[in-house]
Amino acid sequence: MAQYDLVIKNGTVVIPKVGVIRGDIGIVKEKIAALSKEIESKEAHRVIDAAGKYVFPGAIDSHFHIGIFRPMDEDATSESRSAVWGGVTTICSYFRTGKNYLNKSGPYHEIYPEVLEKSKNSFYTDFAYHLTIMTPDQMNEIEKLVTEYGVSTFKYFMFYKMLDLTGAAGSDKYLMLNTSYDLGFLYKYMKEVARVNEKYGTYGRISLSIHCEQPEIINAATQYMRQHETGNPLKDYSDARPPFSEKMAIKEAEVLAAQTNCPVNLLHLSSNDAIEAGKEAVERNPKLNILLEATLHHLGLSNDIRYGRLGKVNPPIREREHVEALWDAVIHDDIKTVVSDSACASKKIKEGDIWTSLAGFGGAEIMFPLLLTEGHRKRGLSLERIAELTSYNSAIYHDLYPKKGTIAIGSDADLAIIDPEKEKVVSVEILHSAQDFTPFEGMKYKGWPVYTIVRGKVIFENDKIVGKPGDGQYIKRPVKYHYRNEYSVKESD
Repeated sequence: MAQYDLVIKNGTVVIPKVGVIRGDIGIVKEKIAALSKEIESKEAHRVIDAAGKYVFPGAIDSHFHIGIFRPMDEDATSESRSAVWGGVTTICSYFRTGKNYLNKSGPYHEIYPEVLEKSKNSFYTDFAYHLTIMTPDQMNEIEKLVTEYGVSTFKYFMFYKMLDLTGAAGSDKYLMLNTSYDLGFLYKYMKEVARVNEKYGTYGRISLSIHCEQPEIINAATQYMRQHETGNPLKDYSDARPPFSEKMAIKEAEVLAAQTNCPVNLLHLSSNDAIEAGKEAVERNPKLNILLEATLHHLGLSNDIRYGRLGKVNPPIREREHVEALWDAVIHDDIKTVVSDSACASKKIKEGDIWTSLAGFGGAEIMFPLLLTEGHRKRGLSLERIAELTSYNSAIYHDLYPKKGTIAIGSDADLAIIDPEKEKVVSVEILHSAQDFTPFEGMKYKGWPVYTIVRGKVIFENDKIVGKPGDGQYIKRPVKYHYRNEYSVKESD
């Protein structure tokens, strides 16, 4: 009688914080049940031969924007489907009230159930949400969002207080606010996140993710650059949101985080200025366990190649010197997570010029190919570190571990099997997002997934989706609080 539902045989298994081993993985129902040098094929209902392949823990894309430009259920289906093609098994998506997303404001106890309802039969991957607190009333809901709804990460946009220059950000109409959204608000926000983190710290890390760009500097620099365009729109846009504006914002955030004892995540660092400020914040505040995050597009693109408005994103694509500084931070373990920051867009919604078009684009599908090609092959990034950057660290910092983030007995059987020799040239035609363009057009990457397994179920295999929308489940965080019977933890006094 078969002991395992599925066995992965003969693979090169990449285990975060452990290393690379040759062995077999036995799966029973949704969990990893065995790691062994050899499991007999007769002990399994199904065997996947992974000889010559890497077996990674499924990627946790911990920075995503489901539903920002399209209906949430449609976006969840198309973009989680694309993510599965790329070896992603869990998506952690940001959500805020105001324009875009559901285009409404109000308390989260009214709005978040609608988000979950639209999500529950839509994802191929497992999923979680980070929520942006926009009002004092929502701030009062933070503890309930943790304990009842399973949200352990919150967000603040530092540039939302800027004057509305483009009609795309910062205005009362856009945010649907009748209160200020300034550093005073952030101070109160951090105090409340810190209070809840202290109360539930036994179970995990309740934290605040911050988009760090200094709004007054952006305001002044944008006005200047609109009158002094160079003919390279992405270079102009980068100069309008200069690297030192990231540095200034990070320093402001650090002061408040230290004052309030609030754990923070510094998102999508795009420049050497941001990296240096982030590293200093980490060194000065070891108890806060500050996360530094980088994106695929800031690692894979530079603004000397002219993508125009289709490559517009916040923070902007920078010069190559900043790209190399980011890779250096990845290599030296200063950057802890690499994410897509996907926001499925279209040429239509990015109409206009660099100043008026919307910011953002998708790219989750290229996570492993980019890191294996540009990181492992070109710069010597180890396979183990790739597993940490794509899965383990996201699970640790965003309260999914040990349910997610590793290959270990008792953890969810979330796996990405990668063919290291599979090579593709990126184009819209070979990607599976609903997006009708990609700034990565023409990039050649080697190392693409051939199987993606979510909680023991094969969702993608050999260039075909075999799963369905609704295979993904909502994951409440911290998992040690919401899955206490499964992952025991000592109760706090």
